[in-house]
Amino acid sequence: MTSVLFNHAVAWVTNIGNVWFSSTCQWEGDDLHPHAPPMQAGAIGQGLPSLPCRSCHGPSNAPTHVSTIQSIPGNPHWGLAPVSMAWQGKSLHEICEQVKDLSRNGGRSLAQIQEHMGKDPLVGWAWQPGSGRRPAPGTQSRFGELIAAWIETGAVCPPP
Repeated sequence: MTSVLFNHAVAWVTNIGNVWFSSTCQWEGDDLHPHAPPMQAGAIGQGLPSLPCRSCHGPSNAPTHVSTIQSIPGNPHWGLAPVSMAWQGKSLHEICEQVKDLSRNGGRSLAQIQEHMGKDPLVGWAWQPGSGRRPAPGTQSRFGELIAAWIETGAVCPPP
């Protein structure tokens, strides 16, 4: 049962996957089209020195006056997760093992993972992505509860 909880929790928040890519190039939107303007993560996931993420992404979502882009996402900590944390192209089993691996999850314990997923405002952006974007279903709080239930029942990963 515990791996079912993990499957449900991860499948539930597909928007979060938008920041966990397997390359240093950025993609965006539900259809994962190339970021406009073209961007590179840079050494620390904050863009290149000549064009850092903060050039466009401020502390909160910002509306635009352009019909093709209704808002620009924002958060004080906006940036890309390290490539070592990528979920893109991985099975649920591989994602699960990575989430539990301190060397590939930012050094977080399972309790810290639950706190991060359930309360971190940057993760919470998936439920408040701004105008023109589809929010993750449910709430961040419910997502945190699913992660907590997965941990409490043994944090078992789905089969490969």
